[in-house]
Amino acid sequence: MKISADDLLLAKAAHWEATAPDKVFMTQPHSGGQSTDYTWRQTMDEVRRMASYLAGLNLPPRSQIAIVGKNSAHWIMADLAIWMAGHVSVPLYPTLNSETARKILEHSESRLLFVGKLDDWPAIRAGVPEGLPVIELPLAPDTGAPKWAEVVARSEPLAQFPQHDPDELATIIYTSGTTGNPKGVMLSFGGLVAAMLADDKIDVTPQDRYLSYLPLAHSYERYACEGIAIFHGIQVYFAESLESFLRDLQRARPTLFCSVPRLWMKFQSGVHAKLPPEKLQRLLSIPLVGWLVRRKILKGLGLDQARYAFSGAAPLAPEVINWYRRLGLELLEGYGMSENHSYSHASDPGDARSGYVGRSRPGVETRLSEDGEVLVKSPGMMMGYFKAPELTAEVVTEDGYLRTGDRGEVDDQGRLRITGRAKELFKTSKGKYVAPAPIENLLLNNGLLELCCVTGAGFAQPHAVGVLSENLRAQLAQGRMPQAELTQKLNALLEGVNRALESHERLQFVAVAREPWAIENGFLTPTMKMRRARIEAHYAALAGAWYAAGQAVIWQ
Repeated sequence: MKISADDLLLAKAAHWEATAPDKVFMTQPHSGGQSTDYTWRQTMDEVRRMASYLAGLNLPPRSQIAIVGKNSAHWIMADLAIWMAGHVSVPLYPTLNSETARKILEHSESRLLFVGKLDDWPAIRAGVPEGLPVIELPLAPDTGAPKWAEVVARSEPLAQFPQHDPDELATIIYTSGTTGNPKGVMLSFGGLVAAMLADDKIDVTPQDRYLSYLPLAHSYERYACEGIAIFHGIQVYFAESLESFLRDLQRARPTLFCSVPRLWMKFQSGVHAKLPPEKLQRLLSIPLVGWLVRRKILKGLGLDQARYAFSGAAPLAPEVINWYRRLGLELLEGYGMSENHSYSHASDPGDARSGYVGRSRPGVETRLSEDGEVLVKSPGMMMGYFKAPELTAEVVTEDGYLRTGDRGEVDDQGRLRITGRAKELFKTSKGKYVAPAPIENLLLNNGLLELCCVTGAGFAQPHAVGVLSENLRAQLAQGRMPQAELTQKLNALLEGVNRALESHERLQFVAVAREPWAIENGFLTPTMKMRRARIEAHYAALAGAWYAAGQAVIWQ
C-alpha cells in the first residue's frame, strides 16, 4: 500500500485548516455544563504557536516528548504540536502510579512532559524525573509549570513544518501491561493512517460525530478518535467524567461510538434496572410499542443517531450483542493490538456473527499456527519495541507476522473467533488444561456478574471469582435483593454453565468478590481489561478455604 506525505495526520490537519477553517473540530466540556468549541482554524493556530515554542527549545531532532492526562482537546493539540516541531510523542495513561510513570519517562528518554486533566497529579508527580520540563495544559491541576495559554500567547505561529516520511517514527505507545512491564510500541506516521487508507468497509464523512472517553494513551482510541477524526474531518466531543458520561453521550449524539464490554454491560444493566428483562421482551414483541420502546431506550442512552457501534478490548457475551441488536443497534465487535495499531479484524455491517470478531480488514493477512495461535500481518504493524530488539524478535515472525498470543478459530465465512490467550491456559491437579475465557463468557451471559475470572491451577476442578453487576450490588446494599435469593440465582447460573462444559472444565464454585474491580485498585487496566495475574494473586490465599467449604456459591 502506497502512503504519501499528504496522507499523514499532520498534513490532513493542515488540509482541514485550509479548506474548512470555521468547521468545529473539537468540543471540550467544562464543569457546570459549559463547553468550548474549537474550529480547525483555532485548533491549528494554537498548535502552530506551541510547535514554534517547542522548536525554539533546540532539542535534538526527533526527541521524545510525553503527554499525560485524560482525553481533552488540548491533548490532541499537544500531540500535533509535538509532530509539527519535528519530535516524537509518548502518551502516558492518566491512572499510572509514580513508579510506572518514572519507568516510562526514563525508558522513553522524554525531554519534556505535557500535563493535562488528572484526578491525582501527586501520584504521578512523584515519578517525574527531577529537572524534566513540564507544560501545563488547560484543565490540568496546578503544577507550578508554565501554562499552555501563556506559552501560546507569547509565541508566533510556525508557518512551515517538516514534511514527514511515512516510515518515520511518530509515537511510542506503551502497552497497558496486563502482564509484565509496559513495552514501548513504535508506530510510524504511515502506520497511524494505514487503516484509514486501506479500510473501505466503514463509510466516514465530515458530518460524523464521535465521543472520546477511552484513554488516548491507548492505541485504539488514538486510531478511532484522533486518527479517524483528523483524517476524515469529523467532530469530536469529549466526556467530562464517568459521572456525567450518559449526559455527555446525550449531548454528543455520536454517529460513531466505540466502547468496551464492561460499559456495554453497564448500559444494559441500567436499562434492566428500570425495565425488567421479561417486561422489556414482551414490549419489544408488540410491533408499534416495540418500535417506540427501542427508540426511547436508544435515545435515553444517547445512541439513537449511532450509524456504527463497536465493542473491543475483550470478548462481549453474544447474548449482550444480540440484546442490542434487538434494540436496533447493530453492535459490531473488533479485534486488534497496540502492535498493529488496532487494525486487524472487525465485523462487517450486515454480516456479523455473535461471538466472532469478524474478518481480516482490507490489507490484513491472517493465519493460524499449528497450535492455533492467531498470526497477523497488518499495514498498521509496529516498527518494533523501543530499545528492545530481542522482544521484537520474539513476537514477529521472520516473514513479518505478529504473534498475537491469542488462540483462535475461523469459520467457513472467514470470520475469526478468539478462544482465549495461549498463556492463560492452566492445568488442574488432574493434568487437564482449562481455557478460562470461554467459560467466563458463559458466566457473563445473563447479567448477574459484571466481571469474572476463572482460575484454579493445581486444584481438581476450576472455580470462578466474580463481581456482581452494579445494579445487583445496589439492590443488595439497599436490601431490595436478599442475599439468599441472589444465591439461588447464582446457583442456577453455575448449574447452567456447568452443563455446557466438559467434565474437567466444570466449576467447583463461584466466589463473589467483596470489592469491585477497578482501574484504581489495580484489578483492571486503563482500558478495563482484567489484570488476571493480579486478581489470581489477590485471592490465592482464600482459595483453599473456599474449596473446603463445599458450597456452590461463596460470599467473600
